[in-house]
Amino acid sequence: MNLSLEKIPSPIGTILLVSDGEAIRALDFEDYEPRMMQILRRHYGAVELVEGPAPPGVRDAIAAYFAGTIGAIDRLATATAGTEFQRDVWKTLREIPAGATWSYGQLAKHIGKPKAMRAVGLANGSNPIAIVVPCHRVIGANGSLTGYGGGMERKRWLLAHEGAAHA
Repeated sequence: MNLSLEKIPSPIGTILLVSDGEAIRALDFEDYEPRMMQILRRHYGAVELVEGPAPPGVRDAIAAYFAGTIGAIDRLATATAGTEFQRDVWKTLREIPAGATWSYGQLAKHIGKPKAMRAVGLANGSNPIAIVVPCHRVIGANGSLTGYGGGMERKRWLLAHEGAAHA
C-alpha cells in the first residue's frame, strides 16, 4: 500500500500525517514514528510512505485547530483498518465533544458494551489517528489522566487547549 506522508509543525511537536489522497490514515508525532509504523503495518501489511501533501484542506484544518478553532478538524475524512470493534470505538471517540472527557466506562456504555472497558481501553490505545480521532479525551473513572500514545504532557496540553476541566 502506498500512502503519502506530510510533516506538519504544531505547538506540541511535528505531526506526521499519513493519507491515501482522500482520507487520513494515521496521525502521530514525529518522536513516535516507530509506533505509528507498527500500527500501519499491523493494519495494512507492507506500507510505503512517500513524502507528499495531505488531502486538500487537511493542513489548514489542523492549523486552525491549533490556532483555537477546535471544531476545524471535526469533519476531516478518516479511514482506518482494525477490527469492527476498534472501528466502533474510534468512530465513537469522534462523538466526544471538545472540552469534554469521558471515562472508559462511559465510552464502553456508549458503544453498547458496558462491560468491555478493558477492550475499549485497548482499542483507544491502538487509535492510529491522534487528535482528529480524539483518544486524548478519554480519562480514568476517577477523573485521573491515563496514558496517551503521544505522551502525557501532550494529553494535558490538548485537553487544556480544548478547555477540558480535567486538564
